[in-house]
Amino acid sequence: MASLLLPPLPLALYVHFPWCVRKCPYCDFNSHAPRDDGNGIPFAAWAEAVTADLETTLPQVEGRSIHSVFIGGGTPSLLPPPVLEKLLDTLRTRLPFETGIEITLEANPGAVEVLHFRDYRAAGVTRLSLGVQSFDDGLLARIGRIHDSREARRALEAALAHFDRVNVDLMYGLPGQTPGQALTDLEIAVNDGIRHLSCYHLTIEPNTPFAHSPPDDLPIDDAVADMEEMTESFLADAGFSHYEISAFARAGCECRHNLNYWHFGDYLGLGPGAHGKLTTPNGIVREMRHKHPARYLEGAVWRDFVQERHAVGAKELPFEFMMNALRLSEGVPATLFTERTGLPLEVIAGQLEKARCAALLSPAPDRLRPTARGLRFLNDLLQIFLPDRAPTALQVQD
Repeated sequence: MASLLLPPLPLALYVHFPWCVRKCPYCDFNSHAPRDDGNGIPFAAWAEAVTADLETTLPQVEGRSIHSVFIGGGTPSLLPPPVLEKLLDTLRTRLPFETGIEITLEANPGAVEVLHFRDYRAAGVTRLSLGVQSFDDGLLARIGRIHDSREARRALEAALAHFDRVNVDLMYGLPGQTPGQALTDLEIAVNDGIRHLSCYHLTIEPNTPFAHSPPDDLPIDDAVADMEEMTESFLADAGFSHYEISAFARAGCECRHNLNYWHFGDYLGLGPGAHGKLTTPNGIVREMRHKHPARYLEGAVWRDFVQERHAVGAKELPFEFMMNALRLSEGVPATLFTERTGLPLEVIAGQLEKARCAALLSPAPDRLRPTARGLRFLNDLLQIFLPDRAPTALQVQD
């Protein structure tokens, strides 16, 4: 393999907070309700473990600065502001933060005191991502959310009062949902001033309550397709760019942290179950931290946080790169493939030709960009680049 591009390759930081008030029946993320032992959530122990985790990893990222921070979960808005402030201060003393850094915190209405938004902003958070999912009380109840529409609107108002950059997560294809209800959710978010939206189709994931007992009134595939097309059309008319397969933004409001993922930049993952990808002189390495919160917290004693470490082989790299880059509607420059993988573009010449012949990839030779058909059938496009053994799926944030 050719030498890989080291710094100034961007380095992002993802921090996972694994606790929620209650786990939603559709969720397959690494999230846990607090134990019923009276001890509650170990906020301080978690922050101390994350700090110790970083200290053990510092030799791998020596001399690099942090491009963006994303604190996801779980429900990080359960964090007491003093704990978050101390953690961010500690992180920036060990790894320099770039000027103008984007620091995102995920928040769920109903699991936050909105007055904390001011304190989160003072602690250094610059962007808030609100897991609203819907503004319809009936639909929220059907998918097990703990908040109602009033709390969602209140959290949205408070977020916009304290943050210039706010994302709202919305879902479509919910049990019993009509296209009109899906449109109303979009209208509320846009009319309230949101400039970034993440819109997801509800999927039934294995090992979730919905997988064991699926709702009996999920919209049929044609209805879901109509909701997807309506979402794209409405947001385009409202001035949003569909810049990533699930993300829409007004100009300049794109999520910088996620853009680093899609451009195959590096990211360090701290916290229970967090994934990371680091470029070293010897190649690209993926890591996953111990997934169970209790086991991860024990790592602070043993200085043992990594559950899995995997050197990404040359056969896997094309798929790894394309799995990220082809999520972007504009794709990436073709030259980025060699810069980020160390491989010549010729190694995938046959796959590129196959994808272009299937009208899934743009014919432009200087850019790796999915067509509208390619975005619609992204899994079909990615399978063209699939190696014999697929790598671990990427953990995505909003």
